[in-house]
Amino acid sequence: MPPSSNVWICAAGVVVLVVGFVAARRELQAAAGLDKLVAVGRVLFAAPLAAFGAEHLVLGQVIIGAVPVWMPARLFWVYFVGIALIAAALSLAPGIRVRLTATLLAVMFFLFVLMIHVPNVVAQVHDRVIWNVALRDLSFGAGALVLAGSLGSGSRKFGENVAVWIGRGIVAVVLMVYGVELILYPQFAPGVPLSKLTPSWVPGPHVWALLTGLVCIAGGVAILIRRYCRDGATAVGLVMTLLTLFLYLPILLTASGAPAVLEGANYVWDTLLFAGAVLLVAAGAPKLRS
Repeated sequence: MPPSSNVWICAAGVVVLVVGFVAARRELQAAAGLDKLVAVGRVLFAAPLAAFGAEHLVLGQVIIGAVPVWMPARLFWVYFVGIALIAAALSLAPGIRVRLTATLLAVMFFLFVLMIHVPNVVAQVHDRVIWNVALRDLSFGAGALVLAGSLGSGSRKFGENVAVWIGRGIVAVVLMVYGVELILYPQFAPGVPLSKLTPSWVPGPHVWALLTGLVCIAGGVAILIRRYCRDGATAVGLVMTLLTLFLYLPILLTASGAPAVLEGANYVWDTLLFAGAVLLVAAGAPKLRS
């Protein structure tokens, strides 16, 4: 793998992140407190899409292994998805045709789950990481579904249509499952519970895993309760964003060798994308007066 691959992947994400923050400057100025984080949730969701889109384009010969073998022109679909992800990022970050983009993204992620992850789960039903990857992509699709539904003209109230409720429910369940796993397997890095162990330089790794797990469980329960949905989703989004900045970004910056850098980049953008998906749930929930 050429080292320049990692440069393109990270550059794509950073460029979209900058474009998104510039486009969202008015919303940021108008928001107060943690609502500022909710205001940029769409940007945090968009930037990783660009990074993963670039990864599809520069590492197509590697990613082709994930495409079902029965599909014709498998390499074409790798590049097609890469271009689609970049196009989606360039739509969401500046706020252009957001509802259409979010709808197509939801369909795409749900297709990933059905066509790739469900067969993998059936083949390796006892592998928790396989399950968690499937739930992760399901939550990405659910976040996009909430975004599309919250912009729908047919809903009687903002954030109260069927698409929003379905997406909300999916994200809530995924958070509760992840929370339990983080508590049961505290040796693994917090966030999306995959196979990476917490680095030795992190003090009290089991404590951070426990706290993250409790926040995920509480956030999942809160999302299911209309009154606390926005607060619960915002809290989880904040934790995932902080993990991106203070755990996974240092892992990336201290990685040595192209494969290790690629792994670090994937964890950075993966965790940020999960944070963005949860923050889309927060943005799709109405603000309720006490």
